[in-house]
Amino acid sequence: MLTDAVKQMLDALAFAHAGEHMSMQEKTSILEQELSSIDQKVTEVADPVIARSNKTARRVAIYLGSELPPEVMDYVIQTCSRLQHALTVLTFQSENTARALLSPHLALLESSGIDMELATLSGDPVTGLGRYLRGHTEIAFLACKDTGYLGRSYLNGTQRKNAMPVPVVVVTTADNTVEKPQSETALSDENSTKSEVA
Repeated sequence: MLTDAVKQMLDALAFAHAGEHMSMQEKTSILEQELSSIDQKVTEVADPVIARSNKTARRVAIYLGSELPPEVMDYVIQTCSRLQHALTVLTFQSENTARALLSPHLALLESSGIDMELATLSGDPVTGLGRYLRGHTEIAFLACKDTGYLGRSYLNGTQRKNAMPVPVVVVTTADNTVEKPQSETALSDENSTKSEVA
């Protein structure tokens, strides 16, 4: 499990690009306000962002391979609930296979009020994921499991740190740990160095 401090750091990464949804005039207007009125102005400007449709709401993406460990889905559901983000599932599997893997988690997603959409991709995984993420700026970060191709390539250092246009969080599953029951590795975005958090 992540410590509260690490969860706060990951939340900060997710919100790092929140200003992208404001115009330059809106940003300038906020900076010009007196300190006492900043909170009110930020709320006024942010309301349209929060009220966006499900297609443009801030989202967390998960890379779904041939299996979906419960630790990965638990992390994603908790994070989406905490950040009030929707969920995008990215997969190179067939839609039927992906839906079968997701079916045990649908009730929890629904009870948590998390809107989920499934996108099936084709081609090389790294190229396909990168292309999709570059075209969907509403995605805050990408989560994947440590035992899959993408997770292993980050953990082994064979993946370029800026291969993806968003931060990548590699979730370590219980089956892959010996001394530490559950840990997660946060991999930084293209502007910072890779860091491992256990």
